Amino acid sequence: MDDIVLQAMAKWPDVPDCYGWLGLDSRGQWWMRDDSAQALGVFQSGLPGAKGSLLHHTKLIDFIQRNYEPDALGCWYFQNGPQRVYIELEVTPHIWRIEDDFAVTSHTGASATVHKSLVDEYGKLYLHTTLGLGLVHTLDVQRAAQALEMARWTLEDAVADELPDQYGYVMSPQKTKNGIQQA
Repeated sequence: MDDIVLQAMAKWPDVPDCYGWLGLDSRGQWWMRDDSAQALGVFQSGLPGAKGSLLHHTKLIDFIQRNYEPDALGCWYFQNGPQRVYIELEVTPHIWRIEDDFAVTSHTGASATVHKSLVDEYGKLYLHTTLGLGLVHTLDVQRAAQALEMARWTLEDAVADELPDQYGYVMSPQKTKNGIQQA
């Protein structure tokens, strides 16, 4: 976590958490969700406009990714100075990119070691790694298939709706404010 963030947290310890305003999509892109976007539906809905506005500012994206982590309940957030900004996940907390040598990197730039790979009932490919579970970026599925063919990774079947509970992450922290699941 950035030093400036740690200093802000110490200076202002009681800033309320922020929910619903930031989302991570299945391609590792960040979306700002204003009131209008939130009124259109949940981030995961796929409804036009519900994702919000795609972030393009490179320094802001880098700042988010350096300060991105889970809380004890598996809700992912980014620490924005003294405030936790909880993330709505379209699919998983990580989106994996795979290099030619089969090295795996999160959308945040962090490297990971693969424990196993999973395929769900829709054909989506996930990797369980030293950093947790993530979806393989669509541009890298062919490279992942090569790794599987070469027996570098083991493949298991999975059920998409069961992955958050199995791997300890929360898709919509807004529904779990104060640690209580809300309807």
